[in-house]
Amino acid sequence: MIGWLGAVVRFIVSAFVLLGVDFLLPNVEINGFVNALIASIVIAFLGYVVENLFGEGLSPQARGLTGFISAALVIYLAQSILAGMRVTFIGALLAALIIGIVDSFVPTELR
Repeated sequence: MIGWLGAVVRFIVSAFVLLGVDFLLPNVEINGFVNALIASIVIAFLGYVVENLFGEGLSPQARGLTGFISAALVIYLAQSILAGMRVTFIGALLAALIIGIVDSFVPTELR
């Protein structure tokens, strides 16, 4: 049960981070908390798929340029799945940067 609680907390924290990014960046638009919560789930799923396809070296936790770019691409691709999310590629790059900074202080990785 702890695993499920950790996942719920991770997605809620990620949704609040996405709403913060929406507030800070004009190139990122997320319509409400529910869309941010769905976006955090979609982004986590897409990140999981990308990591499994290309290996763990592409993960944002690898702290490399490829991890940063893959995170931006995942954020950018998420808008094609979600109707309540719009982001430019520059917005996705900036969002990946902000999310990476927040993630270094508040890790949201499931253990």
